[in-house]
Formats: sequence, C-alpha cells, structure tokens
Amino acid sequence: MGFWKNLFGKSTQEDAVKPVVEPLKVAVVLGSVREGRNGAAVANWMLNFAKNRNDESVVYELVDLANYNIAFLGSKKSQTEEAQANAKAWSEKMASYDGYIFVTPEYNHAIGGALKNALDYLNPEVNNKVAGFVGYGSLGGTRAHENLRLILGELQVADVRTAVTFSLISDFENMSVFKPADYHADNANEMLNQVITWGRAFKELR
Repeated sequence: MGFWKNLFGKSTQEDAVKPVVEPLKVAVVLGSVREGRNGAAVANWMLNFAKNRNDESVVYELVDLANYNIAFLGSKKSQTEEAQANAKAWSEKMASYDGYIFVTPEYNHAIGGALKNALDYLNPEVNNKVAGFVGYGSLGGTRAHENLRLILGELQVADVRTAVTFSLISDFENMSVFKPADYHADNANEMLNQVITWGRAFKELR
C-alpha cells in the first residue's frame, strides 16, 4: 500500500478518512402521567426493542412526561418560577432530539390532556423532525394517533405511516400486565425504519 501511495502521491481508498456521522437521537416519549399507568411497561418495551436492534447509528432514550410536572399553559400556576423552569427543561429536552416515538393511550378518541398540554409548549424545538406512534387501548390507541397527526402537523413534525397498536384486551393480562403478542415486532421494526429514514433526511435538511 505504501508503494502505491508514494508512487501516485495520494492515499488509496483504504487510507481515506471517513467522515464522522453523529448518531440520530430518538426519544421514546411516555405521554401518560396517570397513577398506575400501563404506559410505563409499553414505553420500556419499545425502548428495549429499539435498542436491541443494535443500530449504532441511532441513540434511543426514554423521556417520561411525568418527570416534568408541566402546568397547564396559560394558567396562573404556569407563571410561577418553578413552572417556568419545568417548561424550559421540557422544551430543551425535546429540542435535543432528531425524532420522537410517542407512546400514548387513547382517552375519548384522543390523546390525554397532559400530553396535549405539553405539546402546546413546543413549536420551533420540534420543527422539521419526525415522529412515530405507539398506542394502547381498547382499539390500540389508533384514534389517539390520528389526533396526534393533526397536532404534530401544526408543529411541522412529519409523522410516519406505520404505528404499533397494543390492545388492552389481547396484549394485557387483566388489562394491567403487559404481555404483547409476537406479531407486533413486525410493525415496530417497520415504524423504526421509517423514523430513521425520515429522521436522517430531516436532520440533513435542518
């Protein structure tokens, strides 16, 4: 190799310096704050599933909405120093990611009020990023996903088509112990593939 390098005065392909590519950062957002929520088990399953794909080009982290204690936007409490600090921490955390996987139950054909309120605090932090959905409920959270698509469209977040939908009847024992069916792995893989593809494209765009 050294002979050819000296002869032609340039490095061979093996000597070329590969560009350093920053990993894609994706948050698994647990969007329920209720006591005794099923969402913790679902979010941890999704996080572990994603990490076990062993894709070194993507970093997954859990973001639990319950850790931020976000006051209702526009309320008197939201003007306190503590509430503003909590909102700032939430905003900065969400801004640090390239994409999101929202884990949400379905309440009355929509997402829960806590997640809607938290999203209302965001806008430029999430612009031109991507989101995938994981739902759980009597119908797998599908109507909550459609509700999220409307909200995220206003925030300029692109949502992928494939979603993961867990039934409280068939994927939970006594509607409380999470035991997901094996077939969900196919949708989880496809959803993650779409999030990664779009996430890289939007990261280049930004």
